[in-house]
Amino acid sequence: MGAVDLKVGGVVFGTILVFTLVANAIPQVQSDVPELIAFGAEVTAEELVAAGEGLFEGAGGCIACHAESAGARGPNLVTDYQGEGTIGQRCGDRIPGLDCKEYLYQSLTLPVDHLVDDYPPIMPALDRTMNPQQVWAVVAFLQSLGGEVTVTGADIPTEDAAGDAGGGLAAAGIPGVAGSDPVEIVNQECALCHLFAGGGIELGPPLDGLGARMTADEIRISILEPGAGVSEGYEELLGAMPATFGDRFTATQLESVVSYLSGLE
Repeated sequence: MGAVDLKVGGVVFGTILVFTLVANAIPQVQSDVPELIAFGAEVTAEELVAAGEGLFEGAGGCIACHAESAGARGPNLVTDYQGEGTIGQRCGDRIPGLDCKEYLYQSLTLPVDHLVDDYPPIMPALDRTMNPQQVWAVVAFLQSLGGEVTVTGADIPTEDAAGDAGGGLAAAGIPGVAGSDPVEIVNQECALCHLFAGGGIELGPPLDGLGARMTADEIRISILEPGAGVSEGYEELLGAMPATFGDRFTATQLESVVSYLSGLE
């Protein structure tokens, strides 16, 4: 029995060692996602503006398309735009019947309904990548750029209300990605900024043939940590892709998408 026990122990130890080595060989990438915000009813305008500024200029990726240097991707929201003033000054005059706060909120969550001039409809709805607290913080920051901040804690839904109204939106969390079919996920999420299978939007690099240009590990990293690098010819878009998919994808969804995209040759 002693010899048998030693053999069994050796097999168990060897199996554990193999799986440990395999697990350590898998790249561990930490996604830099927008900081979760949980404001109470007593939140101040200063707190909202500070949080919104961090999202706009940081992990939210807004400034990549809405700064003066962004070219034709989106209207400049940071300084004066075509002599009409800053966004906080002109937001209340954009749509009859909508005050500044409501206009900005709708522009962030229903961007296609509020296109400015001839800019392309490339902006995804912000509430797909941010929670309600984050969206309202960005609204407050935009109001502060030359205008009066009217966002208050009363505008932000409670955690229970956000969970009930969000259709899967975790209270005070980031909306997850629905579905398990990688083709559907790519169409719903990635084609908002990338050409794919005859459709999509031409903003970032096309996904067709991606497997011939990038390895599976490179694709995984580009999804989880898009700020780590940029494809040649798209340098000016660095920072435009939100770094939220590490939280929004389940492990199964992530690996199915990576496997699918790496097979597109």
